[in-house]
Parts: sequence; structure tokens; C-alpha cells
Amino acid sequence: MPEFTAVSRERHAGKAWRHYTSYSFTADDAVLPLAASELVQAVMGMPVAFVQQDGRYVLMAVLSLTPGRNLFVAPDGRWMGEYVPMVLRGYPFRLLRPEGAAQSILCVDESSGLVFDAGHNEAFFTDDGVLADTLKQVLTFLGHLERNHAATDLAVAALVEAGVIEPWPLTLNSSSTYTPVIGLHRIAEDRFNALGDDAVLTLRRAGALPIAYMQMLSMQQTKVLKRLTEIHEQHARAEAAKAEAARLATLNVNLGLLSDDIRLVF
Repeated sequence: MPEFTAVSRERHAGKAWRHYTSYSFTADDAVLPLAASELVQAVMGMPVAFVQQDGRYVLMAVLSLTPGRNLFVAPDGRWMGEYVPMVLRGYPFRLLRPEGAAQSILCVDESSGLVFDAGHNEAFFTDDGVLADTLKQVLTFLGHLERNHAATDLAVAALVEAGVIEPWPLTLNSSSTYTPVIGLHRIAEDRFNALGDDAVLTLRRAGALPIAYMQMLSMQQTKVLKRLTEIHEQHARAEAAKAEAARLATLNVNLGLLSDDIRLVF
């Protein structure tokens, strides 16, 4: 589990950090928040949906139809897609807003394995006690992303107000078992197309129209999830075959040693 802690001079003045080289930290994320500004790239390689969180709908990249699993993360931690959601790129840092606070604060995941004693990689602070330049750049990026997500949330709220979001009836197929996927929502195309001019104008002013069109376009990318599932299954079979071959090799060696010790007594 991530352990995000507020970045402070008192705690991190003698610390350093490095950039991630593996996406294993997101291997359990079946969905991730998206900003409207990244949709043009995202929908080319992954499905996009709306998910209810804390009483509101959030625009999400769909990375798996199975909760707790991210198909885009390979067993060795590589990312197996053409596009990486922006929300991942600031790791191990994140802007979080304490309960009741007016502003978000910069936090770091101290369980990430990317935080070290001073002298390694990127320093948190300069000798003068101010944020180091690289971390300033990360903070600027995260602030930009937070503003984009806020604007996206307002646009999605306009789609909800227009009544054009509906459950997305997807099914997870496994052998002969068919399990309905719960929690994903899409644009109701018939209702969206039936909107009057005033409603369409309201959505345009809210920046919601591109989100609606991109979400509908992205639905064809469920085939990407199917292909990634096949890749993971192929890898699992290959690993199982290697493990079995190693077991048999060990067994044969043990049998050979045993046969050397056997002496027939008459």
C-alpha cells in the first residue's frame, strides 16, 4: 500500500529520490483518472469510461475489466501500451488535499523504494532549504494536472446534468463463464444525439462535447484489453512450463543420485 507523506524540510531536507523505472506501483489499478486534455492520445490505445467515486462521475482510463488488475503492466514492470496516463508520470509524488484544507500539498510515497538518504540521485531540497529544481518541475507538472482534472470534472458534471451518461453493459468472458462488469458508464448515444440546441451549447461551453465524442470513440478499444489478457495468459503458461521443466530436471537429478547409491545385496 502507498504511504504518502507531506514533503517538508523537517522530514526530507536530508533525503533524495529517483525517477521510477518500473510501473509495478500501478499493477493493481484497473482504472485511472484521465484529464480531458490527454484524451486525444489516450483513446487511441485504451477504452475510456465514467466511474462513480464519492458521489460524482470521474473520467477514467479502463486498464482492465477485472478489479485489482492492470493489464497494461507486464510481469517485469514494463508498460505495454502506447500511452501512459498523466496521473502516473509524477510518481512517487502526488498532490493531495488534507481533509478540510483549501489547497493540495506535495506528498511522496515513502514506501515506493524511490526515497533515499542524501547523496543519491535527486535531492528534495537545496542547501538553502528550498525545493530543488527537478522537484519544482514535478510540482509544476502536478499542479497543471490538478487544474486539468478540475476542469474535466466540471465538464463531466455537465454531461451528468444533461442526462447522457448510462451504465456500460460489458461482460468479462473466461472459458465458459460470463460475468457482467459493474461500475463502468458510457455516453448514451441515442440521448446524446437527441439533445436540443440549447443543451448542446451548454455542453460546448463546459468543454464536455470532446469528452463525449472521445469516450464513444474509445469503446472500440476493448479489443486492446482482450489482446493484453491473451499476452498475460501466454506468459503465465510459459512460466508454468518453465517451472515444470525445472521440477522434472531436479527430479531426474535426484533419481540419478539415488540410483548411484543403490547396491544390490544377494
